[in-house]
Amino acid sequence: MSSVAREHPHVPDEEEIEELKDRWRGRIRQARQQRSARSREADARALAEVTLSIPQVAVARCVSAYAARPGEPMTGPLLDALAAHGIRVLLPVLGSSLQRDWAEYAGPDDLQERAPGRPPEPGGPTLGAEAIADADVLLIPALAVDTAGTRLGQGGGWYDRALRAARPGTPVVALTYAEEVHDADAEPLPRAPHDRAVDGVATPTGVTWFHPVQG
Repeated sequence: MSSVAREHPHVPDEEEIEELKDRWRGRIRQARQQRSARSREADARALAEVTLSIPQVAVARCVSAYAARPGEPMTGPLLDALAAHGIRVLLPVLGSSLQRDWAEYAGPDDLQERAPGRPPEPGGPTLGAEAIADADVLLIPALAVDTAGTRLGQGGGWYDRALRAARPGTPVVALTYAEEVHDADAEPLPRAPHDRAVDGVATPTGVTWFHPVQG
């Protein structure tokens, strides 16, 4: 390799990064489809227990979370466990043009799938994009994360924009399966400049922190 090549390595542009992300998404979605209903239900119970064991969650007054879409790690047991502990739970509401909004979780019977492919949403009144500032912990979906905190989302950029309204320093924890956590040195995820890093990840087998967070 020439010295010029070493001094000027190729830096992927945004289009190349998005192509890499799409390849990762395809592989992960295909792998998730292979999971049996029994294993998904067991993982959902374990994920709820692990997430509630996070000290910042255990003492939270309010958290933001989400109702999982088909194929994502199931969050129903987690949402019910949070509510049972007296924690106020905010769930995303997607308006037109991916408008950012939130509403309170009021139980599984209140959730409505407003459009195909969109996550179930609460039926109660919306609270505005700024409501996320009430959350003491932010629990967000991910297809994968790496140990540098890079998160691979579904591709819409919704959370990258929505989290701008959160309080500075609020811990951001991605929820994935254990095998979707990658070593950033050996297998880094593609990352664009605008991508929001996460502080940690919770899986059915445990919690890993990538950055120091407030206690």
